[in-house]
Amino acid sequence: MAQGKSNDREARTRLRAYQARQSLHRSRQKRRVRDNVIAAIAAVVVIGLAVVAQILYFSGGPGTPVAAPTPSSSSTPTPEATGENTGDVPSSDIAEGRDWTGTLTIGEDPLGITLAGAAAPQAVSSFISLTQSGFYDGVSCHRLTTEGLYVLQCGDPNGDGTGGPGYSYGPVENAPEDGVYPAGTIAMARQGGNGYSQGSQFFVVYQDTTLPADAAGGYTVLGQVTSGLDALVADVVSKGTADGSSDGAPAEPVTITSVSVQ
Repeated sequence: MAQGKSNDREARTRLRAYQARQSLHRSRQKRRVRDNVIAAIAAVVVIGLAVVAQILYFSGGPGTPVAAPTPSSSSTPTPEATGENTGDVPSSDIAEGRDWTGTLTIGEDPLGITLAGAAAPQAVSSFISLTQSGFYDGVSCHRLTTEGLYVLQCGDPNGDGTGGPGYSYGPVENAPEDGVYPAGTIAMARQGGNGYSQGSQFFVVYQDTTLPADAAGGYTVLGQVTSGLDALVADVVSKGTADGSSDGAPAEPVTITSVSVQ
């Protein structure tokens, strides 16, 4: 009789141990499922934030004022008729309605330039004002594009495509009707679709480029490089981007050494 009771106790003990192991197993399974769900949600959030950040940088702000590099055969949209300047925009009278000449030195390469003060009075006046104040000295050329769109973009004091002079102006001036920007063109960068987002950033076209117009029109042609472009291509452009992509910071870090106009 005593032996039977002992066997019953052992059986109950084994049963409780088995039930405890099963409960622990189920608890661990639930925890793994919960952890996997949390990890999946976190991954989705991280990816979503990365996508949003790229969209904001590459299309929503001054980080990429230049249009997409895909040539367009569609008709030119009507430039936007509304908008307003913000901040203390220099008077368009500074350009004096005439052409200006000068030197834009990027790195060690002096570029002879002409500015179209009659055709783009507001853009040229702003550029002259910033030049005379020393704004551009030491400012980086933060962006190089090498596929479809062939430009070196400069003039952002932040060095990442987000900066400006503290004001913005418009509308677009002196844009080519056919959307073709020949090598040597100097044009103002802006936000996509916003002709009143021009500031200090500009781009130098080093190879013939077609830029489709958007709701704001084309891109303000500030002037032309008249000499020195080949040296700039050899010293900066030919080395590509830092990450090897077709759109990024130049592999050869470069800044605006000086600008002079007269």
